[in-house]
Amino acid sequence: MEPSSKAMWANARASRVIDVQQLLDEQPVGRFQILVLLMCMFIVTLDGLDTVMVGFIAPALSSAWAVPRDALGPVMSGGLLGLAFGALCAGPLADRFGRKTVMTCAVLFFGVWSLGSAFATNIGELTVLRFLTGLGLGASMPNAATLMAEYAPQRCRALMVTTVFCGFTLGAASGGFVSAWLIASHGWHSVLILGGVLPILYVPLMIKWLPESARFLALKQTRRARLVTVMNRLEPGMADHTTRFAAHETPQRERSPVRLILSRDYAFGTLMLWACYFAGLLTVYLLGSWLPTLIRGAGFTLAEAALVGALFQAGGTIGSLAIGWLMDRFNPHRALGVTVLLGGVLAWAMGLPGHGIAAIGILAFGMGYCMNGSNTGFCALAAGSYPTRMRATGTSWMLGIGRFGGIAGAMLGAGMLHANWGFGQVFTSLAIPAAVGSAAVLLKGARHRGPVLQVSAGIGH
Repeated sequence: MEPSSKAMWANARASRVIDVQQLLDEQPVGRFQILVLLMCMFIVTLDGLDTVMVGFIAPALSSAWAVPRDALGPVMSGGLLGLAFGALCAGPLADRFGRKTVMTCAVLFFGVWSLGSAFATNIGELTVLRFLTGLGLGASMPNAATLMAEYAPQRCRALMVTTVFCGFTLGAASGGFVSAWLIASHGWHSVLILGGVLPILYVPLMIKWLPESARFLALKQTRRARLVTVMNRLEPGMADHTTRFAAHETPQRERSPVRLILSRDYAFGTLMLWACYFAGLLTVYLLGSWLPTLIRGAGFTLAEAALVGALFQAGGTIGSLAIGWLMDRFNPHRALGVTVLLGGVLAWAMGLPGHGIAAIGILAFGMGYCMNGSNTGFCALAAGSYPTRMRATGTSWMLGIGRFGGIAGAMLGAGMLHANWGFGQVFTSLAIPAAVGSAAVLLKGARHRGPVLQVSAGIGH
């Protein structure tokens, strides 16, 4: 344990006043924070697994129900809309009732409806069930980011939040392998059953082991007993019923969190976050939906198209970790702005004629690194841009607005292909949303410089 932390805890015991924010920022990362990271990461892994399931079962579902694959479009759209609305609803609820409470309910909610999806008998039923599943998925992910941000020390907060979001890629990738085995052995129903059973079984572990946010509890002075319990899990004997806690914030009951994130002090930063995340998900969902098709259309084999898609996703995983490290050590707005712009340059380069499969693979890896990595970084940036009383709302609304960008990206890609856009035209056009996203995050950094809560180095509201 670091000497400064020992001295701080000794003083806290003596004075019976604990500065929760300072304590969490100055202490070394220990088993308690690692537990929070792993539990939040597993929640995001479940999200990743469940989100992509319909894509994996689509061929088997199409065959079983004797419908063309494009008839499953409403099912895909229903899930995406659920993700968007779930995120928009979750933030205000979490800022009122707690991150753990809302996240636990959300995981149970998407588990139940994913399990129910396995028993759908037609497209209409499955669309409704996937929308309901999406509501839970959309509500759980932003709260995982918020909870991790509120337990991670400032010096490594962005890295810990982006590490949590690597669980999504892990879940999506593992879902492909598991789905292939389950569909062959037990049919498409088994994939959705697994996607429902796992989160339902995880809920009791969340109730027992996952702590509520100490920052949130410190702000809600009526929950002192729970805060004492959490602080003693962090360091046995730290607090008792006589301990007082400093929160550095005053609850503002008279205004909703949504109104607060759009108030004069926060509106510009909020709108810039929405713009950069909307543009980021537009690009990633367009590529995620149509990259293999574009590669095949350029004359490459199916195996080569699959390889390029895998390299794009692998680059995203590595980029997510790297951008968190960069954000903790340099100005996070500049780190993100440069990374997003570099992704646009690589997309433009991909659109130039004459590339072989090796060059396309390298460019796809670089695009995934920049585009997926920066989108994960935006989640850490959002969590550091608001004080505790509205942090969950600010983060979840950015994620919710971004989902509409994802829907637009998938539809835009379909429109481009329908209009017979060539390989080069599609990729060079992706430089436009990259430029918009880069400009938005740089403008946010230039105008707002952290007067409320430096939740990550250099991050302001």
